[in-house]
Amino acid sequence: MITKNLPNVNVQECIADLWDLLTPEQQRLLATHFTLQTYKKNEIIHCEGETPKHLMCLLKGKVKIYKSGKGGKSQIIRMIKPVEYFGYRAYFAAEEYVTIAAAFEPSLICLIPMDVVSGLVGENNALALFFIRLLAVDLGVADVRTVNLIQKHIRGRLAEALLFLKENYGLEEDGFTLSIYLSREDLANLSNMTTSNAIRTLSQFASERLIAIDGRKIKLINEEELKQISKYG
Repeated sequence: MITKNLPNVNVQECIADLWDLLTPEQQRLLATHFTLQTYKKNEIIHCEGETPKHLMCLLKGKVKIYKSGKGGKSQIIRMIKPVEYFGYRAYFAAEEYVTIAAAFEPSLICLIPMDVVSGLVGENNALALFFIRLLAVDLGVADVRTVNLIQKHIRGRLAEALLFLKENYGLEEDGFTLSIYLSREDLANLSNMTTSNAIRTLSQFASERLIAIDGRKIKLINEEELKQISKYG
C-alpha cells in the first residue's frame, strides 16, 4: 500500500541530511513528489533486472540487498538500516538493478522519483557531492567485505558478520542480544558459507562461551574474542 502523510512520520526530519541541502523551492518540489510505502516481512522491494525508478530511504524496519546465485544460494551484499538510502546506484550507472532488495521485517520506505533527484543533482552542487560521498563510502565498504569474504576462514567470516550486525543494528536493552534476528540461512548468506557450516560454527562459538543462542536470538558474550577471530580468522 502506498500512501502519503502517514501518522507519526515526518519525512522532512527523517531525510534531514538531504533535505537541508536543498533550497526552499527545491524542498517544495521534493515534498510534492515523495511517496511512502509499507512492505511486509520478506516482501520484495525491487528485483534484479528491473529498471531503477526511485531513490529509496528506509525510515523504519530492516532491508537486505542480496544477489541470487547458482542452486538457489544467495549472497547478502548489504544490510540497510534507518535512515539509509539505496536503490540509486543503478540509475546513475544507467543500468538495471543487479541485486534484489527485500524487507527483513515490516518496513516503511520513502520513495523519490529518480528523474526528480537527477534534476536536483544537476542544479545543486552540494546535493551532487552528497551522492558522490554516499557512493564512495559504499564502494569502500564493498571492497573491504569482498576481500574479507575471500581471504578469511569460516570462523573469521562468521565473527565478522556478528560484529557487523551489532555495528549496524545495535543491541537490545540487555546490552548483549543483537537487535536483529536472522535465520541461519540468512546468516550463512551474509557470511558467504553454507547453512550447515554457519550452524556448526555458531555451535562452536556457543560452546566456547563467545555467544549464547536462543532460537534466532544471539547474545555476544565475549565481543573482544570475536574481534580477534574476525581480525585473524
